[in-house]
Amino acid sequence: MNWTSITLAAVLATAATISPAKADQLDTIMSSKTLRCATFADVPPFASPDPKTREMVGFDVDLCNAIGKALGVKVEIKPVSVEARVPEVKLGRVDITVANLAYTVSRAEQIQFSDPYYLAKEMLIVPVDDPGQKKADFEGQRLASTKGSTSEMSIKLNKSDPLTFQDTVSAYLAAQQGKARGMVANTMTTTKLVMESKTKGKEMRMIPEPMLYQPIGIGMAKDNPALTAKINEVLRKLDTSGELNQIWDKWLGPNTDYKMTRTDKVVPLSELKFDPIP
Repeated sequence: MNWTSITLAAVLATAATISPAKADQLDTIMSSKTLRCATFADVPPFASPDPKTREMVGFDVDLCNAIGKALGVKVEIKPVSVEARVPEVKLGRVDITVANLAYTVSRAEQIQFSDPYYLAKEMLIVPVDDPGQKKADFEGQRLASTKGSTSEMSIKLNKSDPLTFQDTVSAYLAAQQGKARGMVANTMTTTKLVMESKTKGKEMRMIPEPMLYQPIGIGMAKDNPALTAKINEVLRKLDTSGELNQIWDKWLGPNTDYKMTRTDKVVPLSELKFDPIP
């Protein structure tokens, strides 16, 4: 073997040991012209099947579609369970998760979060005749929530006993039937349930003190800086244009059962003051 052959062989051997650079997920989305977006399977008003068309509708569905439109790609909605929101995006089965996903330390170790687009609260509702007035009054007590949610985490942080279910309806039913002293969920859900309870079932009331504050963002797989930057850019544009507030008002605003006004702005997580959930 001459020196030319030896040199060529060495070059080929070296090249074989070099792994190709990992493509950013944004490149995959743009090349396939498809955004795979995970949402709740059935948690209105965020995402649930329309009773008439059976198509998925809700705040998170509209936000997915707005992001897809901004990227110039079609959107595939992938309904997932509460506990599957992180694994689905971590395993690459979806590109992003838009499902009222709260920032926690453990989740941030597994996936990348976008800048938060609103600051949510976990609230506790109990029967109107319950003597409790603050969250400390419910330490050691059984409280219902959806499984794998930050509602469940807030119960544990309060040193209460979580009784978990796959969906909000089952958790609420447990509180109604006395299987749990109360139920914990986000402000939108608890506000609606309290209002409904005035005419149906056991009347409930909300404990004024939040169980927990939590920034809500979009989940993506780690190590995709271009996708993260683009999602943050789109969120800021949707915010400044007013489109994000329009989607909010459609599903959660003053003319809905939730009667909530969005006052938050899309800002980096570092600009928010909150106690991160473990």
